[in-house]
Amino acid sequence: MSDVTGRIEIAGTPIGNIADASPRLVTALEEADVVACEDTRTTAKLLRALGIRARGELVAYHEHNERSRAEELVDKARRGAHVVVVSDAGMPGISDPGYRIVAQAVVEDVPVTVIPGPSALICALAASGLPTDRFTFEGFMPRKASERTSVIRALSTETRTVVFYETPHRIEATLEALAEGLGGDRRAVISREITKMYEEHRRGTLDELLAGVVADPPRGEIVVVLEGASEQVEASVDELVPVVLERVAEGERLKDVCKSLAEAYGVSRRELYDAAVKARP
Repeated sequence: MSDVTGRIEIAGTPIGNIADASPRLVTALEEADVVACEDTRTTAKLLRALGIRARGELVAYHEHNERSRAEELVDKARRGAHVVVVSDAGMPGISDPGYRIVAQAVVEDVPVTVIPGPSALICALAASGLPTDRFTFEGFMPRKASERTSVIRALSTETRTVVFYETPHRIEATLEALAEGLGGDRRAVISREITKMYEEHRRGTLDELLAGVVADPPRGEIVVVLEGASEQVEASVDELVPVVLERVAEGERLKDVCKSLAEAYGVSRRELYDAAVKARP
């Protein structure tokens, strides 16, 4: 049991609809000694919208100062301060700053609690109509095409529903890469502006969604929910060797490729590895 009197609270904030702010969030923002904000201007706007005034100071806590500021904030909590951490929208630590301060607090035995709030990824998943019993969250897709291709290739055998964030100016290229890497008939959902006035969920195959994006480019914050791959498909070691060699030629490690394909297709990893080594030019 920690004997520290202060604490860190990770607080979820509205992702669009101010009415989603919880009473606990309001109380925490009013009573905190320090409110660590991804952007102090955005949090100040939230306070005005809620009609409250923070008792404590608002300090910037973002991706560029997260490491140093985390130590400072945890030290304040260790000395008795009530520190509330918020992002511009949603839950800190989920594709937003927050992880480092929690990790530091754990090391120093400083209490950490969470004030639940809206989450774009959970809302999009719940509204998708795709399986929700098992899913994986991938954050944002890489900006570089080569890195994006590698991620999509790794997801090609993922049977769980996949959720990730994307931006309006990259959604077309991402859908093109997904359709090319996974097949245009894979089902997906594009959710945007969740909880806001123009909330929209576009459902269909990757090919259908791509055509829709080209004809009517979406705006606002985007979450993509992607159908998982079909359950394990049978393939022989001989059939998989060319796939292994192609992926290795593109920069992946031989052992990693053999492991993922062996798990996906139910073959011996050792046999696949040996066959691939033998077949290498």
